[in-house]
Amino acid sequence: MDVSNTPIAERIARVLAGQRISANAGGDAASASRLIDDAWTDYLPDALAVLRTLREPDQTMAAAGDPAIWETMVLAALKAARPQTVIL
Repeated sequence: MDVSNTPIAERIARVLAGQRISANAGGDAASASRLIDDAWTDYLPDALAVLRTLREPDQTMAAAGDPAIWETMVLAALKAARPQTVIL
């Protein structure tokens, strides 16, 4: 199984940005790569909303694997996506 080096929240945000920007999806930019690189952080709140929704697997997902492990993995992704708090 392949494991991504890019955090899942960023990957989801990039997909959402691409969906709205790229002409290959619903946008109008013919060459969207650079635009997506510049805009994906704007879609991070939406990506986190998707991840929060995924915390609970549906019946089909639960039947295919361990729901507790799934929830632990999604919670870890949410924790990793939180901005670092700096105390001065």
